[in-house]
Amino acid sequence: MIVKTKRMVRRAVIGGLLLLLLMLSGCTLLSEEKIKLRDLEFTVLSEEKIPEELKSLLEERKSMPFQITYTDNENLYICVGYGKQSTGGYSITVEELYLTDTNICVDTGLLGPKEATGNNQVPSYPYIVIKTELLDKTVIFE
Repeated sequence: MIVKTKRMVRRAVIGGLLLLLLMLSGCTLLSEEKIKLRDLEFTVLSEEKIPEELKSLLEERKSMPFQITYTDNENLYICVGYGKQSTGGYSITVEELYLTDTNICVDTGLLGPKEATGNNQVPSYPYIVIKTELLDKTVIFE
């Protein structure tokens, strides 16, 4: 009876370890590679061109970093904010914006101010609004 119990425990432990290894390897087997289908055309919007409803959302969130999307049933707006910065002079670049089988991938970067020309100690809230075609895909921020 004790021998049977030890075997059962040993089998349960080995089975549990095998299940754990299978689950861990399954995560890498199921992970989707981001294969770029094509670059997306886009426009970076000036403040005057941002829809009013979206402008209000950005104003509410601008003090903290954010990543949001917005649609108006015609276009997709991808917005990335970098929160409060101690000075002005920042700019944002769009490194990549492309389509995969299941997602829209976007990568932006914050560029610091150029050489200081005086005491520009007024805080700024840099953000970018990217307008692109409306697609039924999830946006992935990289």
